[in-house]
Amino acid sequence: MAFSRLYHTILDGKFFFDLRRVDARIALIERYLDHDVTDFNATKLSEKEPMGYHVMAAAEMRSQNSYKDAPEGSVAVVNLHGDMLKYGTACEYGADEVAAKIREAAQAKNIAGIVLDIDSGGGAVDAIPVLVDAIRDSQAQGKPVVAKCDLCCSAAYYTAIYCDEILADNELSAEFGSIGVMTQFADYAKYYEQKGIKVHTIYSSLSTYKNAGFEAAKEGKYDTIKKELLDPLAEKFQADVKQRRQGKLDEKVEGILNGRTFFAREALKHGLIDGIGNLQVAVQHVRQKAASIKLSEYAKQFR
Repeated sequence: MAFSRLYHTILDGKFFFDLRRVDARIALIERYLDHDVTDFNATKLSEKEPMGYHVMAAAEMRSQNSYKDAPEGSVAVVNLHGDMLKYGTACEYGADEVAAKIREAAQAKNIAGIVLDIDSGGGAVDAIPVLVDAIRDSQAQGKPVVAKCDLCCSAAYYTAIYCDEILADNELSAEFGSIGVMTQFADYAKYYEQKGIKVHTIYSSLSTYKNAGFEAAKEGKYDTIKKELLDPLAEKFQADVKQRRQGKLDEKVEGILNGRTFFAREALKHGLIDGIGNLQVAVQHVRQKAASIKLSEYAKQFR
């Protein structure tokens, strides 16, 4: 099931992705689509990267009570690392699993808030909503979420803007932006024809618009896909960034909403992020925000 989802995402997905991440994986993707999946099967579920509260083992993190022994006022650290897919595979956690850990932390009485540790160049569009919903649920319960980021581009940045604060965890490699959308597909028609395979695609006479953009793209005509598929997503991405970073983002910077990326100092200067600080700083900020929320709730009782 996990592999069929991965096939679907690779072949049909729409991506908020930094293209460098795609190009770096072309050879691996080609092997995968050619059914050479030995390396994919080599990593077992039990060998996934641990995700969650500080030094807890992966097995503990998968339990339903992974935060029960944390001291009162602890800050949960949930990782959002690697390429973002909605559902997990044998090698990586999916956005749905990361969201589940955010919700679990938010519901734990002894957890004050969450650091979302982001190191991702982005991924599938449909990976974003489930994460945003979980972040909002945590905030609604008075548990702030601070994004501490190294690479935070495209879909990862789209997710980060919904956190209470965005921090770069260093000034050397931390990178932000790549606000844009893309799709990519390979046309195997000539490849199969050389092997003596002719593929016939037949549509109902009542289905004149079905896959029209895709069929046009196979002929090198990309306008329909851009207009009907990609542009609406890009417009939504830009609008959400403007709204979430209102009063902070310098929209006059060339390319800031059109795919450029910026290292930490420039990202801070142009309003893509709120500060620079490591995990200890991020944890401190979460605790400060949590204390402020509690104080505000306490003050309401006397109004």
